[in-house]
Amino acid sequence: MISSWAIVAIVAILVWGVIQFVKASNGITTDQHGNETMAGRDDGRSQAELEAARRELAELKERVKVLERIATDANSGDAREQARIAAEIEALRALPAVKEEKSE
Repeated sequence: MISSWAIVAIVAILVWGVIQFVKASNGITTDQHGNETMAGRDDGRSQAELEAARRELAELKERVKVLERIATDANSGDAREQARIAAEIEALRALPAVKEEKSE
């Protein structure tokens, strides 16, 4: 007949084995110092997610470039010159209306 201590030992060994199996199937490895690390998985889903994240990052970088160009172009010499010319044109458009009001 098996003693109760032997049953406890057998159950403990079985639990330890199940835990090790689950760790191994999930990619968790232990180095020589006892540190556990998770190995990278190489399945198609993570590759697809990684590629989607790279595309999104590239799109965001392009958007930032456009926003930087918009922010800096408004302060360039050409932009100031264009704004000055537009202001002069608007001022000239307002002149005939002012002259008509004075003549009445």
